[in-house]
Amino acid sequence: MSLGTYTPKPGAAPLPRMIAAQTTFETRMLLRNGEQLLLTVVIPSLLLVLFSTVDILTLPTAATGGSGKAVDFLAPGVLALAVMSTAFTGQAIATGFERRYGVLKRLGASPLPRWALMSAKTLSVLATEVLQIVLLTVIAFALGWSPHGNPASVLLLLVLGTAAFSGLGLLMAGTLKAEATLAAANLVFLLLLVGGSVIVPLDRFPDGVQSVLALLPISALSDGLRDVLQHGAGVPWGDLGILAVWAVLGLGAAARLFRWD
Repeated sequence: MSLGTYTPKPGAAPLPRMIAAQTTFETRMLLRNGEQLLLTVVIPSLLLVLFSTVDILTLPTAATGGSGKAVDFLAPGVLALAVMSTAFTGQAIATGFERRYGVLKRLGASPLPRWALMSAKTLSVLATEVLQIVLLTVIAFALGWSPHGNPASVLLLLVLGTAAFSGLGLLMAGTLKAEATLAAANLVFLLLLVGGSVIVPLDRFPDGVQSVLALLPISALSDGLRDVLQHGAGVPWGDLGILAVWAVLGLGAAARLFRWD
């Protein structure tokens, strides 16, 4: 071996391999975090089982002028809640504390580009959502769920919903202190759980409040999924438009205002 050469050759790994490795790491960290699992898996599952089997709320089922069983109304809303819990609440809290402890600053100085780090975080969110959706779908089927509609419309709603909530989560994590992010993300989660058409229909609210709540990303995602999966509707363009606007605004603001330290 000639002087000054090394085996293996030093240098950064190929970019796809770095993104894949960071995605795997992010996903493992999320799945090992008990608080994150409570937020992303346990709470949506319990809400689905509880409100589908216990007559706590008067839901629009066949007996009350709607269609189907309670689970037919609840399952789409809980799927939307799962997307919000992972893409917004969980990601905002995790990224906020990574920023506080200097993890993001150190990763930003590594060979992995910053846009690739954000891509890895997004892929980790998508991987976690796949696991959530599979689990919640199995539970819903066990409770007697009878979904309808076009799977392509459902996929489009979930992707746009993920983009919208990811942008808002990263915006919060990149502009607020970690403790403020923790409090604000959990507060928003609880408020949107109640007022986002997840388990409480929007028609239970006054007309003026309904108009405002309908413009929220969680309401658009919940109602869009419900239109397709419960009522067999076509492409819910109105709900997709609301999610697209939130995605553009959230991701654009996060890209502009996100602070790495």
